[in-house]
Amino acid sequence: MTTPTELRVLQFCHGYDGPFLDCARQYASLFVGTPYKVTTVYLTGAPSVEVERGSASDEVVFLDYRSRDVRGLKLKAIRDIKRLVAGRNFQFCIAHRFKPIYVALLGTDLPVIGVHHGFGDYQRLSRKLFANCFRKRLALLGVSNAVRNEIRACLPSWPAERIETLYNRIDIAAVQAEQVCRDDARAHLGLPQDAWVVGNVGRLHPDKDQATLIRGFAQALPQLPTGSLLAIMGSGRLESALKALAVELGVSASVRFLGQVPQGRRYFKAFDVFALTSDHEPFGMVLLEAMAAGVPVICSDCGGGREVVEGVGRLFALADRAALASQLRAQALAAQPSADQQEVAFARLQACFSDASVVRRFWTLPLVTGLRE
Repeated sequence: MTTPTELRVLQFCHGYDGPFLDCARQYASLFVGTPYKVTTVYLTGAPSVEVERGSASDEVVFLDYRSRDVRGLKLKAIRDIKRLVAGRNFQFCIAHRFKPIYVALLGTDLPVIGVHHGFGDYQRLSRKLFANCFRKRLALLGVSNAVRNEIRACLPSWPAERIETLYNRIDIAAVQAEQVCRDDARAHLGLPQDAWVVGNVGRLHPDKDQATLIRGFAQALPQLPTGSLLAIMGSGRLESALKALAVELGVSASVRFLGQVPQGRRYFKAFDVFALTSDHEPFGMVLLEAMAAGVPVICSDCGGGREVVEGVGRLFALADRAALASQLRAQALAAQPSADQQEVAFARLQACFSDASVVRRFWTLPLVTGLRE
């Protein structure tokens, strides 16, 4: 039940697939211990008790549109959100991705904080014009400085304090509590206990550039410990092409395609090192999960990944297989991370990417403090 006098925040999400359910949880958690109640609305996706629980919100509403229904002007969605807002005392809206931002601005009179989880949202002229029309009640967040900087470049007349960064984050204690020990993780994934294992998790998609990963691993393999393996967790349209590449390079026996693994982050301790080779990474949540598991990380020097691992992991030049091979060899020589190295990584997680640190950051952002004045 809601009452007309309750102070409420509208959180408007496109859907709850992939990482976006946890994004909803992250933003709902910003208001724990405050006077605000959170209503989370999903534009697409069927009602789900599991999603309701995972949203960590006071109220969850499923508009239950299909993706094809929210193309074009989205007039029905605008009417739905207008009716929803009319019965509640919303103070402002947090909208994830462009379509919810669009619907929230046209369907309400609320100040809107738009959260952008990827690149390219304001490269279209039509979107630049739309944002400029609503700039008096629209402020924007990027999930990394890389995303923020791209938005600022697309909207150069906007004050810097209207386009800010708020990092994605993880519940570190929860992630660590669900971790499976190394031996059990390897048994579950079908990996030998005595192998040195390079891990990768992600869609088999051009953006993730697992082709560079396989090429770099193949180049490094003669200098890696005997029996070393590359284990790739995920599925996607490039699976056949990547398997063919491993055969072409003569390393198919050393590359394991694990497919989609439910609750995959539970098994990260199976890896001796985690490598992310994306050529278009807005942030890299999977890096946080690997760090929480105590696994050393190697990341391509692009997008938001650098911001995550800088000072605690290894970077290599984008799409440079030789540079990746060099970092793999260096990590193999380093053997297991020391307690001090793990402590430094955990300290960075706590300082920059924990729920507590991001809550503190959110409430000091000028675009947020301005809403409370």
